[in-house]
Amino acid sequence: MLNKIDKLMAEVAAMHAKNAGEAENLRIKYLGRKGIMNDLMEEFRSVAPEKKRELGQKLNTLKQAITERINSLKDQAAVTETAGPAVDLTRTPYPIPLGTRHPLTIVKNEIVDIFSRLGFTLAEGPEVEDDWHVYSSMNFADDHPARDMQDTFFIESHPDIILRSHTSSVQARVMEKQQPPIRVICPGRVYRNEAISARAHCFFHQVEGLYVDKNVSFTDLKQVLLLFAQEMFGPDTKIRLRPSYFPFTEPSAEMDISCHLCGGKGCSFCKHTGWVEILGCGMVDPAVLDANGIDSSVYTGYAFGMGIERITNLKYQVKDLRMFSENDTRFLDEFVSAN
Repeated sequence: MLNKIDKLMAEVAAMHAKNAGEAENLRIKYLGRKGIMNDLMEEFRSVAPEKKRELGQKLNTLKQAITERINSLKDQAAVTETAGPAVDLTRTPYPIPLGTRHPLTIVKNEIVDIFSRLGFTLAEGPEVEDDWHVYSSMNFADDHPARDMQDTFFIESHPDIILRSHTSSVQARVMEKQQPPIRVICPGRVYRNEAISARAHCFFHQVEGLYVDKNVSFTDLKQVLLLFAQEMFGPDTKIRLRPSYFPFTEPSAEMDISCHLCGGKGCSFCKHTGWVEILGCGMVDPAVLDANGIDSSVYTGYAFGMGIERITNLKYQVKDLRMFSENDTRFLDEFVSAN
């Protein structure tokens, strides 16, 4: 048995493995349930008592040597595999698979670019907000339905802390720190407590705009929105404004654009009306200006807001909102040429 142990010690010193698989095969061969070490232990049971101490020590030494050698081989294989194959410097660099921006990012950047050219600067704010910036500063009444748990995500331990339900909170933060003239565009993610479906989601993205200065009029608002619509959807795009209500604007309106699929003639996409709604807007309510430290007797302003998903749907006819957040690369690859 001593001869077997000495022979195995020599084998251990000469062990080699090209990869982790070969190292694992060596472990099974020597240390597995049916391996060589297990056979030696069975043979050890029949050794004379006076020789067991010497042989037992040698068996332990052998087992330890085998274990250390196999672990070393596995470590070497892992380093080699991580390093990967050598770089072939003669290989042409093309074609290289290209990634793409998310369609919402593409449209958001386009919206921001259009308004940047109209003199708006970018403003951003936190997604976890307080009640004042989201609701109170925007002239929401204490009993307004938007404050209900059915519409807003509240932090349970801090009822005054919420996930913002619109990016108007960014406008509030700008107004409380800066005196007019103010001309900002505020993109960002917002959250509302809604059931997820093809037409709704618990989080989505908005872009809101704010312009406050002396002698700002509804005519200024209409012209800016017309220029935006024609830049985004084409020079032949027409707009119409319909009276509406928002707590933070007075007067308020919702804006439709002529359907760019049928040219305003009527189709299934526009429900045969020739018009598609894209945003809400209006003149900033004087109460909002005063609440945020701006003298409403001196300054006026307008504001508008739109859903980025809505604009993306119109441009690319994406009918299911859930596709924007499922990270399906087949869907995302369709927008490679849109970057």
